[in-house]
Amino acid sequence: MSEEQRQVARAKKIKKGLIIVNTGNGKGKSTAAFGTVLRAWGRGLRVCVIQFIKAETSNYGEIQAARKLQIEWHSLGDGFTWLSKDIEKTADRARHAWTFAQEKIASGNYDLIVLDEMTYAFHHGWVDVNTLIAWLKVNKPAMLHLIITGRNAPQELIAYADLVTEMKLIKHPFDQGVLAQPGIEF
Repeated sequence: MSEEQRQVARAKKIKKGLIIVNTGNGKGKSTAAFGTVLRAWGRGLRVCVIQFIKAETSNYGEIQAARKLQIEWHSLGDGFTWLSKDIEKTADRARHAWTFAQEKIASGNYDLIVLDEMTYAFHHGWVDVNTLIAWLKVNKPAMLHLIITGRNAPQELIAYADLVTEMKLIKHPFDQGVLAQPGIEF
């Protein structure tokens, strides 16, 4: 961004709830969203996280921290899609997560909502991205920030979003035989 663009943005003084998308094949999409959750919580914003893939029984480090900080957190999936024993049940859970998210978004009770790993619901055809965008245009409170994470974000979502970051995989310890590390990856 040039200095001229910064001055124009400052002069306009536009404030709005942002649509933020963290996508790509690299690690860090959810981690970046959770960092924003922590920042927002620290500023006194009302925060809610809805996970589309992580199972209700999940007890990852970020969920443990959220409990301690009393950050509202909902894991509504049944685990990783590639491990699903009943993909239709997994699809139903993702559709339920979207219905649940719609209630939270429309409530007006939040300043930031994270829809973690929601792009998988688009990728698998369980939630239609154009339907989501149309719904958000009508129902999302103007000042609500919404973060959507996951690989393969559809072009329609990327075009609609205010901020899109693509995490690019350069190197991963798993390729060297190193397993996921507690406190770092979960």
